[in-house]
Parts: sequence; C-alpha cells; structure tokens
Amino acid sequence: MWKRDESVKPAAPPASSPAAAPSALAASTPAASEPRVHLGRDMVNIGKSVVIKGELSGSEDLTIEGHVEGRIDLKDNVLTIGPNGKIKAEVFAKSVVVLGEVTGNVTASEKVDIRDNGSVDGDIASPRVAIAEGAHFRGSVDMQRAGTKPSQSQSQPQQKPASQGQPPSQPQGQKVGV
Repeated sequence: MWKRDESVKPAAPPASSPAAAPSALAASTPAASEPRVHLGRDMVNIGKSVVIKGELSGSEDLTIEGHVEGRIDLKDNVLTIGPNGKIKAEVFAKSVVVLGEVTGNVTASEKVDIRDNGSVDGDIASPRVAIAEGAHFRGSVDMQRAGTKPSQSQSQPQQKPASQGQPPSQPQGQKVGV
C-alpha cells in the first residue's frame, strides 16, 4: 500500500503538466513490468483473417490461425498451427504442433506433433515425431538425434573391437572371463 501512495503522489503534481506525467509513468512502468510483459507475451497469435507472404521469424511462441506462405523461422520457440491455419512454407522451430494444414518441409529441434485433423504434406526432420489417429501425413521422416554425440559414441565402440585384435570372438571372451 505504501508503494501505491508513492505512485499517487507523483501523479498529482504532473496534473499541471500533462506531458510530464505520461513520460514519468512510462519511464517507471516498463522497468517495473518489463519481465511481466515478456512473460505475458510469450505467445503471439496470428488471426484467421491474416495472410502473410514472405519470411516470418521471431523469438516468441507463435500460434497461426491464418495463412502463411514463404518461410517460418522460430528456432528457439514453439510454433502451433491452429485448426484454421494454412501454411505453405518451410518451417524451422524448436517444437511444432499441427492442428491445421502445412504444405512444406518441417524441421524441429525437439518435436513435431500432428494432432487430430492436422495435415502435413512435406518432409519432417525432428528427433521426436507424434502423429495422432485421424491426422494426415505425406512425406518422409528423419528422426536424427540432436547433435553429433550419438554418432560419435556409436563410432567409438566400433573402433575399439577392431583395434584390440583381429579375431573379434577372442577379445570378447577374455573380457567376460576377466
């Protein structure tokens, strides 16, 4: 309550100068509420009547209900294509949830989820892919794991047996007995 009194007192003197009041309040408001605004605006919606042609990029989670043609780049965020969304684009995101229609390749660093009545016509590249019953998918799926660590760990065990000896059955038997 004490803080509210402070905010009321500065509002009274600037009443004589209206131009000073908005700038004083604007200067203090963003600093205090900037994290809150960021948290509240983590998800952005593109409505049914919106049509975008070109490149769409951002650093917030995005829900598309309208039409997008071109390229969508949200590499660190979640992209949701709503039930009314129609996408003709190359899609790059952390995670993609499809409830509408996507025509184009989808690349996600975490997961692609095609829900009921969702449709994807294009190739999917993601470590995790979920396709619900009733969904439509036409294309190929590449479920590469993130990074190159799994391929390095797989190549190292293959190199060890080859370097230990020519007959692979003898070193394996020795390891078990030791």
